[in-house]
Amino acid sequence: MLCTQLYLNCRASPKSQPCLPPYTGVIKRAPSRQRSSALARRARASAPASAVSRGKCLGFCQVTPAMSAWELFSLSDQWVSVRQVIRVYSEDNSSRAVEVPSDITARDICQLFVLKNHCIDDHSWTLFEHLTHLGIERTIEDHESVLEVQSNWGMDSDSRLYFRKNYAKYEFFKKPLDFFPENMVSISSEANGLMNHSQLIQTFLNSSTCPEIHGFLHSKEQGRKSWKKFYFVLRRSGLYFSNKGTSKEPRHLQFAAEFCDSDVYTLLSARKTHGAPTDYGFCVKPSKSSSARDLKLLCADDEQTRTCWITAMRLFKFGMQLYQNFIQPHQKQKSSPMRSISENSLVAMDFSGQRSRVIENPSEALSVAVEEGLSWRVRLTCISGHTTAILGDLCLAIHMAQPWFHSKLSRDEAHKLITQHGLIDGVFLLRDSQSNPKTFVLSLCHTQRIRHFQILPVEDDGELFYSLDDGNTRFSDLLQLVEFYQLNRGVLPCKLKHHCARTTL
Repeated sequence: MLCTQLYLNCRASPKSQPCLPPYTGVIKRAPSRQRSSALARRARASAPASAVSRGKCLGFCQVTPAMSAWELFSLSDQWVSVRQVIRVYSEDNSSRAVEVPSDITARDICQLFVLKNHCIDDHSWTLFEHLTHLGIERTIEDHESVLEVQSNWGMDSDSRLYFRKNYAKYEFFKKPLDFFPENMVSISSEANGLMNHSQLIQTFLNSSTCPEIHGFLHSKEQGRKSWKKFYFVLRRSGLYFSNKGTSKEPRHLQFAAEFCDSDVYTLLSARKTHGAPTDYGFCVKPSKSSSARDLKLLCADDEQTRTCWITAMRLFKFGMQLYQNFIQPHQKQKSSPMRSISENSLVAMDFSGQRSRVIENPSEALSVAVEEGLSWRVRLTCISGHTTAILGDLCLAIHMAQPWFHSKLSRDEAHKLITQHGLIDGVFLLRDSQSNPKTFVLSLCHTQRIRHFQILPVEDDGELFYSLDDGNTRFSDLLQLVEFYQLNRGVLPCKLKHHCARTTL
């Protein structure tokens, strides 16, 4: 039995009347010809008189006083077809269901959850397609239709949408050379010359040029357990592999996959699930298929190689649309400026004189930070005789409440969380040390590699400090340590820029 709720909410233009409250009448089944006029009168009587008299729209349709029950019933079916409920998950597997229109995009979903969760919109929030039964996931591009993506899922598949940050989503537009090593990229003879590094991205976006990615990858054929290493070539026309060494002659290149109706996914556990030689696996899957037999399984030797292939496949598939997705938020931000949240907004200040000033010297900034921490401890000593106990509890509460601190997180879990947030320079988190309960660990990404730095407690005259360099630079608490290394690189390979935080929906 069909049960449909009929709405009179309109998408009114700025000059039209405000939207009306929903009409809550329920049409339980298709009316017969005899009951047509009675149901029509009842529907119009239940709706606000102004809606019937002025002919307000139903979704995208028009409701008029002369409509029969058959027409109202038809409009209700149209409304149901343009409104659906989707469920979105976060990193901690909490979820929220929302009702959305049929044309909603991934960016619209991200904006919706940014507003609902009061998050800061730094343009890194991303919607992921997670196919559990295949062990793969991919970034849903900002312009893609979410309901169209869901329509390709199998009825019995455990597929999910995840909402989380991905700092590397458009980083290749800012630092292309970090994503495309020179030895993997070449331009065909039609481009008349070698690759110009300053115009690398334009080469991919310009349809008149023919860049290609080439290198060795491990490939697994369907029905076989073993992986073989081939020389692959990625062009605008598709992905090819050579059956004779590194030859690129047409007679030696065999077609492997195309991207018009396919998407590139990351393998979540390549070694465990597919027996891959490394954990840097990815695959090409037809958009309309949800079967493991249709996956083209590939595996790289390192993270940088995998990132290069996946990024190039995204560029070849979506082209200029990716660049428009990248610049659109920045164009909106220029029209309505908001507070910057980049690392450039964090500066050391000196308020000791009559006029405040910015401290540009890192050594001076360090000495001011240490002096401030020591004076803070002196004030606590004057307040209470139990300084050690109060200070320990206070320091514990300070870093425990920070979004970048993850208490009981193992090394492998930290590696996974940072990878999910995007492998770009400066992505970091702090956690408890698994080997030494009294110490902490800073996990930091640099050049697409994750490194771990131990934070050691240092005692001096009965006072406790924290240090990354064996006590040469000391901090009163972990919050002070993080704030300092957000401004200064110090002993680290790069500054702390983007922290990993788990969002609860």
